[in-house]
Amino acid sequence: MDLIAELQWRGLIHQCTDTEGLQKQLDSGPQTVYIGFDPTATSLHVGSLMQLMMLRRFQQAGHRPIALVGGATGMIGDPTGKSEERNLLSADQLAANVAGIEAQMRQFLRFEGDNAALLLNNFDWMKGYSYLEFLRDVGKNFPVGTMMGKESVRARLGSEAGLSYTEFSYMLLQAYDFVYLCREHDCLIQAGGSDQWGNVTAGIDLGRRMLGKQLFGITAPLLTTSDGRKMGKTEKGAVWLDRSRTSPYAFYQYWINVGDEDVLRCIAYLTEIEKEEYDQLAEATAQDPGRRAAQKRLAEWMTGFCHGEDGLQAALAASKILFGGAIEDMDDAGLNEIFADVPSNDLQRDSLTGEGLWIVEALQQAGLVKSGGEARRAIKDGGVYLNNQRVTEMDLRLSASDLASESVMVLRKGKRNYALLRFAD
Repeated sequence: MDLIAELQWRGLIHQCTDTEGLQKQLDSGPQTVYIGFDPTATSLHVGSLMQLMMLRRFQQAGHRPIALVGGATGMIGDPTGKSEERNLLSADQLAANVAGIEAQMRQFLRFEGDNAALLLNNFDWMKGYSYLEFLRDVGKNFPVGTMMGKESVRARLGSEAGLSYTEFSYMLLQAYDFVYLCREHDCLIQAGGSDQWGNVTAGIDLGRRMLGKQLFGITAPLLTTSDGRKMGKTEKGAVWLDRSRTSPYAFYQYWINVGDEDVLRCIAYLTEIEKEEYDQLAEATAQDPGRRAAQKRLAEWMTGFCHGEDGLQAALAASKILFGGAIEDMDDAGLNEIFADVPSNDLQRDSLTGEGLWIVEALQQAGLVKSGGEARRAIKDGGVYLNNQRVTEMDLRLSASDLASESVMVLRKGKRNYALLRFAD
């Protein structure tokens, strides 16, 4: 694979310290490349996929990736792009975050066989480094003028929050990671997001001063929408790769709702869909955007890749329910997530005992009709559904056997007018 050409057609090269030199280095034989990941949570999020896929592409091209978890740098926090200093995490929280991230990375990178990936934690080589030793070995090779010239530093120094010495020192720690990995693992390439350019070039400069080595840096664009907003966030917060924090259904829904102006870029950046199919999807989007062919392909690829075939099938089944598909093998949590935005009402569970709850009353309780007469007309016209099954009996009485899950009943009037009834003791 011509890796540089692959990255270029996908739009994944934002900056490169020496494109021609990097091409020659890659052509000379298998190389080692690293990307750092900040352990601010127990899970990576959608924004992290840009970097995970970059490492994966290097590995598929025959090179060795190093996924570096910042157990040490995470104790300080990167000031890049932050308007104020982060809260410092405890050692226990950092350890839990590192463990969660390490487990996820094994889904995306191959850690055995030829050019097996390495999973490293910079805390392992920083924990025994004394402050005086670090200043002597690293600090003396770091011109303050160079640090002051970095955009991340200038922006914070000019802000109301300012910049603490702790955060100011972050650049030294990340730069030393590059030196350490070069010395111990023959790593000559660092990749990252475009916001990391200052830290990447600082590491290259430190490598030249401490080791006399030619190092390379390459950054990818940030994952943003066409109007500049970061992708991977919803009203409920970040879109996580951990299914316990973002379910496969919610993950799928996020991608299928990406706008026409962003979907093709997401396919190029995040998937392994080849150029020929990409061009076909681009043409289909231009000719008939209403079909949302690109969004469907993106959502299916991303969900299957991140959550496996079982996660994809669960997401597809849940999505079909919104369009009248059968409600089968669902639990309360799943139904509540699918119908999070529809009206609901809570009733006593004993209303389902004895004669049961009359369907006409149920429709009124759900707010789908304003009167019994309106409910009867809707049933007569074939426009009422219980758990997506058409109701044909005007005198239907609902019991616990009509629940779609442990305690939820799904009612629908017309094609898309849903409501939930929840029954609790």
